[in-house]
Amino acid sequence: MSVYSTRVVGAPNTLEHRIFIEKNGLPISAFHDIPLKADKAALQGVALNDDDQVFNMVIEIPRWSNAKVEISKDEVLNPIKQDIKKGQLRFVRNCFPHKGYIWNYGAIPQTWEDPNHRDEDTGEKGDNDPLDVCEIGEKVGYAGQVKQVKPLGIMALIDEGETDWKVIVIDVTDPLAKELNDIDDVERVLPGLIDATREWFRIYKKPDGKPENKFAFDGKAKNKEYALKVIKETNDAWIKLITAKEDTIKVTNLTVDNSPGKVPADHALIKAIPASSPLPAAPIDPSIDKWFYVSSNI
Repeated sequence: MSVYSTRVVGAPNTLEHRIFIEKNGLPISAFHDIPLKADKAALQGVALNDDDQVFNMVIEIPRWSNAKVEISKDEVLNPIKQDIKKGQLRFVRNCFPHKGYIWNYGAIPQTWEDPNHRDEDTGEKGDNDPLDVCEIGEKVGYAGQVKQVKPLGIMALIDEGETDWKVIVIDVTDPLAKELNDIDDVERVLPGLIDATREWFRIYKKPDGKPENKFAFDGKAKNKEYALKVIKETNDAWIKLITAKEDTIKVTNLTVDNSPGKVPADHALIKAIPASSPLPAAPIDPSIDKWFYVSSNI
C-alpha cells in the first residue's frame, strides 16, 4: 500500500485548485521530499528484472485529460496546480486523433533541468523544471499519484530554445513491464507509440497559432542508458539547487539534510498548508473538447 496520498483543495479548472502530496497524512513537497529512487523492498510481488532501476514519478496530468497541470515551483511544498498564461488557465487542444495527453504525464522528483547549464548534446540550456516523464502503461492515473516506474528511453524536445527532456517510462506493475526494458522494446511491443509521441510534442501547440516544436537528435528516442544518464545529471543539478542558500525556487522540505529549506513538521509554513477541501470540477469552455486537424510540416 502506498504511503502517499493527496490533499485536494478547491475545484479543478479554477485558479484556486491545489493538490498537495501527503506522506502518512503529513503534507510534503512533491518536488523535494519524494525520493528519486523507489524502495524496491516495498515492491513485494512485483516482477522486476535484476538490472531494473526503479524511480518515483508524480503524475501531474492523467492520460486523455487536457488541463495543463504541473508541480508549482513558487509555492511552499510545491503543490500541483493548473498552469496560467495571461491570466487564463491553460489547456492543451485535441490534435486528431489524440484526446488530450496520450500518456500519464508527470515529473521525477528530486530532478531539475538547470537553466544555467547548456547541454553538450542538445546545445540548449535546461527549462528550469523537474524532469518530465511520459508513463505508457495501460492504467489511467490521477493527479498527485506517486507511481513506481522504470525508464525505457528519452526524447529531447527543444521548446522555445530550451532543452525539455521527456523520459519514456512504464509503471513497474503494468502487465507489460517485464517485457519492456529498453526503447527498442517499446517499438516492438507497442508499434507506433514512439512515432505518436514525437508527433504529439511536435504539433500540440499549433492549434494556438504557435509553430511546431523542434527536437534534438532528429527526433529520435535515445535508449535507456542515455535516459539514466540524464536522470543522474538532473538529480545532481537538483542537489545543488536544494542545498543552495538562494531561493529562486521554493525549496521548503521536511526530509532533505543539508538543505537550508528543511523545516520541522510543526513549522508555521507547514501548519499553514490548507486543509483538504475538495470541490466538484468547475465547467470548462466547450471549445476545449474541439478536435483540431493539424499535421506536421516534416
